[in-house]
Amino acid sequence: MCCGSTGDTLLKKGMSEFGPVDTHHLWHVVAALGNPWILIGIACLTIFFASYLTALSWADLSYVLPATALGYVLVTFFGKYFMHENVTPWRWLGVVLISCGVGWVTRGPSLTERKPRESPIHRHGEQHEIA
Repeated sequence: MCCGSTGDTLLKKGMSEFGPVDTHHLWHVVAALGNPWILIGIACLTIFFASYLTALSWADLSYVLPATALGYVLVTFFGKYFMHENVTPWRWLGVVLISCGVGWVTRGPSLTERKPRESPIHRHGEQHEIA
């Protein structure tokens, strides 16, 4: 979550320095990859993605995805204090509501328990030899 929020903030910083990109000149997006803030942001987002995949390997999607929503708190904080954005009280209220929702989600189990699957080797009491 920290790497995702940091990566998003660094992408914004890099794109603010780079300037606007319009749909008629999309090759500017490729040129933006030369900005060090964007490269570091991409590295942070890659770490976030690897962590996200790891979490999905042991927990339910309906548990993991809301937990990543806490990144909205960090992004809003970074936007206000590092990017000097105007964060209104309404935005802060939205962040508080998201945080409350995440708190409710995390009170449940992180993984749905499933019954073990029946092995195809021992189906209906039959014994099959494996060649």
